[in-house]
Amino acid sequence: MSVAVVSLCSSPRLAHLRLQLRALAGAPDVRRVVVWIGDEEPPVLDAETVLRVPPGADGLRLAAARNAGAAAADGADLLVFLDADCVPGPDLVRRYREAAVRHPDAVLCGPVTYLAEGVSASDPAQLVALTSPHPARPMPPNEAERTATAGEYPLFWSLSFALSPATWRRIGGFDEAYEGYGGEDTDFAFRMREREVPLVWTGGAHAYHQYHPTTSPPWQHLDDILRNGALFAARWSEWPMTGWLDAFERGGAVTRDAAGWRRVP
Repeated sequence: MSVAVVSLCSSPRLAHLRLQLRALAGAPDVRRVVVWIGDEEPPVLDAETVLRVPPGADGLRLAAARNAGAAAADGADLLVFLDADCVPGPDLVRRYREAAVRHPDAVLCGPVTYLAEGVSASDPAQLVALTSPHPARPMPPNEAERTATAGEYPLFWSLSFALSPATWRRIGGFDEAYEGYGGEDTDFAFRMREREVPLVWTGGAHAYHQYHPTTSPPWQHLDDILRNGALFAARWSEWPMTGWLDAFERGGAVTRDAAGWRRVP
């Protein structure tokens, strides 16, 4: 089963991406596809395919970049999408391959461990001892899978997932109307659920998210979250990212009325 690993990257995450590419180097029947999403041309990268999707008027085009990466992976039997910050565990590709045989029509989602500041990800084998997946997502045993309930689809995230090209086409890829930060992955999950595509939590397909500073809530993305959240709400009659919106409201930056969330004048 040939695999294409698709990653999106811009210059702030370049060092993390290089470790990911090194971890995948030499893996049998694995093609590395990098979609460069920054303003500048991509640097020289140790990847089989490199293409560029520049930002749009409203910021980074994450949905369009994932769609372009999937198109560039033409001929692969399995598409694996891996965040540029994530280093694959030693068994990630194997577990996604095995689960894809048992669940050929599903979207597979493996657990992600967030690494602490100062932890080196240069040797993925050494990260196994640090495995501690994010508690907000289900984690079956290492050689097991579990099909998500309908209520678990909002837990899907795009840090690490895999699916066949046929399933990708059935879902229709990501909606390119989303630009900037947030919303496009939950929209993808809702489209998945609407089309009755199974979501399978895949134990043992561990990825390790390398540390970088963050803000919570992500104030720098407030306008993106409002814009993309309104787009999502118009389509699905509910708002995504409500935890962040609640935090913005507590901070006095947004308010909610009958029309939805908006900035405080």
